[in-house]
Amino acid sequence: MLWVECRIVDALRGRRRMRATAVKLPCSFWFLLLFGAGGLVLFIHLQDLSEMVQQQAPGVKLRGTARQSREALCTQDSEGVRVSPGQDQRLAVEGLTSPIPPMQFPAFQWTRHSATPGSREQDMGSLRVTKRHRKLLKTSPVVSNNSHNSSSSSSGSPDSPEESWQWHRLSHIQEARRRLMKEVCAKYKSSISRTITPHHVSRIYVEDKYKLLYCEVPKAGCSNWKRILMVLSGLASSTHEIKHDAVHYGNHLKRLDSFDRQGITHRLETYTKVLFVREPLERLVSAFRDKFENPNTYYHPVFGKPIISKYRVNASKVALRTGSGVTFQEFMQYLLDVHRPVGMDIHWEPTSQLCSPCLLDYNFIGKFETMEEEANFLLRRTGAPHNLTFPSFKDRNPKAERTSTHLTHRYFAQLSTSERQRAYDFYYMDYLMFNYSKPFKDLY
Repeated sequence: MLWVECRIVDALRGRRRMRATAVKLPCSFWFLLLFGAGGLVLFIHLQDLSEMVQQQAPGVKLRGTARQSREALCTQDSEGVRVSPGQDQRLAVEGLTSPIPPMQFPAFQWTRHSATPGSREQDMGSLRVTKRHRKLLKTSPVVSNNSHNSSSSSSGSPDSPEESWQWHRLSHIQEARRRLMKEVCAKYKSSISRTITPHHVSRIYVEDKYKLLYCEVPKAGCSNWKRILMVLSGLASSTHEIKHDAVHYGNHLKRLDSFDRQGITHRLETYTKVLFVREPLERLVSAFRDKFENPNTYYHPVFGKPIISKYRVNASKVALRTGSGVTFQEFMQYLLDVHRPVGMDIHWEPTSQLCSPCLLDYNFIGKFETMEEEANFLLRRTGAPHNLTFPSFKDRNPKAERTSTHLTHRYFAQLSTSERQRAYDFYYMDYLMFNYSKPFKDLY
C-alpha cells in the first residue's frame, strides 16, 4: 500500500515538471523571436545609412528624395525663384542633369525639373528629411566635381546663400543659352563639316593654368578679357597696369592654332571654352566709330581708301589719298556689297562665323550686356583668385560716349528701311543663335 502511494506521488511530481517545462518553452521561443527581429531592424537601418552615403559619391545623380546632399537641398529652395527679366529668360529653363566638363559646378548638381507653375511646391513637398538624415548630411563631406584644378576647390564654390542663389540663376541661364545654340545649329548648320581646322580656332586664346579657351570677339569686351588672361597666366599682377598696346600688340598670349593637332584636340576636349557676344548691330556701330571716326593708321588706308573710291561720288583727292572720313552710309554699302572692294574684318564679322560655335560647342556663353556679372561668375567657377575681377574701364577714347542702343538707333536712322533689313539679315544667325530680339519694329 505504501508502495502504491509512493508511485502516485512520483506521478504527480512528474506532471508538475512537465507543466513547468511547457511553460519554459514558450518563453525561450519568444526570446529568440524578439532577438531575431531586433537584429533584422538593425540590419535594415545600417543598410539604409550605407545607401545614403553611396548616393553622395561622384557620378551618381541625385533624385529628388530625402537622400540628397546638403548642397542639392539648398538649390531646391530656389527652384521656384524666377530669374530677372531678359531676353534669355524667355526660354523654358530646365535644371542641369549633368555638369559639362570641365565647366563643372563644384559641390552642386541639379536634377531636371520642368518649368511649370507650382513646380517649387511639388519639389519641396517631396523632400521629407528626418533628424537622422539631417545629422548624416551635416557630417557628410562636400564632394567636389572639379577634377581639373584641385588648387581651386576652395575658391570655386559660393561663399554665402545669396551667392549660391546667384550661381543657381546664372547656371540656368547658361544652360538655356547652350541649348538654344545647339537647336539653331542642328536646324541651320547640320550639313557643315565636322572637321576642325587651324582656321576654326585661330581667334581662340589659351590659358593653360586655369584651362581656359577664350574666343576673341572684337567690340565685345575682348581687350579686358585679354587682360584677365594675362593676369591668370602670371604676366601681370593687375588688369589696371596693362596698357592697350601690350594687350593687342605684345603677343603675350598663346593662340590655339599655334599648337599641333594633338595639342588642339586635347585642349578642346578638356578645357573650358568661353564665348562672349554682343547685340550685333550695336557691336557693328561700335566698330565703325572706333575704326573710322578716330585716327587710325591701318583701317583708314586699308579699308577707308577703297570704300571712298567705290562708294563716294566726286571724292576729293585728300580723301582718296588718306581714306579718312568714311561715313556710316558708305561703310554699310561696303558691308552689304557682295562684291566688296576689300575683304571682311574680324571687328564686324558675324560671331557665328568668327568663333564657329556650331563646331566647337562652347561651355560658357556670356553677353556683353551683362558682362561684369557673368565674367566674375565664370572666374569664380574656374577657381580664379578672389581679388581678380573683370575690369570695367575703357582705355581707348575714354571720353567718348559708349555705344548704346540709343546711339545705335541714331546711326541706323541714316539708312533706308531696306538697308536696315539687309543689315539685320546679314547678322541674322547671330540674332537667332544668341537670342537677341529684332532691333527695329519695321523688320521682318
